[in-house]
Amino acid sequence: MAFSSKLKLVFLFLHFFSFIPLSLSNPNYLPLNLKKEKDIHELLPKYNLPIGLLPGNVKSYTLSTKDNSFTIELTHHCYVYFKDQLAYYDTHIRGKLAYGKVFDVHGIQAKKLFIWVSVTGMEVDQNSNMIEFHAGAFTQELPAEDFQTIPVCQEKGFQEIEWTSSI
Repeated sequence: MAFSSKLKLVFLFLHFFSFIPLSLSNPNYLPLNLKKEKDIHELLPKYNLPIGLLPGNVKSYTLSTKDNSFTIELTHHCYVYFKDQLAYYDTHIRGKLAYGKVFDVHGIQAKKLFIWVSVTGMEVDQNSNMIEFHAGAFTQELPAEDFQTIPVCQEKGFQEIEWTSSI
């Protein structure tokens, strides 16, 4: 009988410790309430960011739970028009995610006058309902409502389409 009760105690002990989160041994473990979304567009609102910051041709993404750094892979590079603004998305985009902002961005460019400048960050201003974009020495605010839908991805920019169709 004593052996049987000790064995039960061992099983009870093992059963209890089987519920300890795996995060102790795996730093990339995601708790159930932070499980990975299938589509990054579903993840953006959890960080108070609109879904329209990224085009619809996202192939895959990763998000590190250590420092919230992310990588996004698109099916192909593309151009997106936001009203009168033209943006270019490379096939690989990376940066860091925080509540209400994206920073250390690589892989997105915006056309300003006649030059392309790298977009290095985006931040939502709740008070004004605007999104502030940081691109090189430029900072520009656009209404957050312009980013409520996932934008259509074009494979060529306006000038490229115009130039190639005239040949």
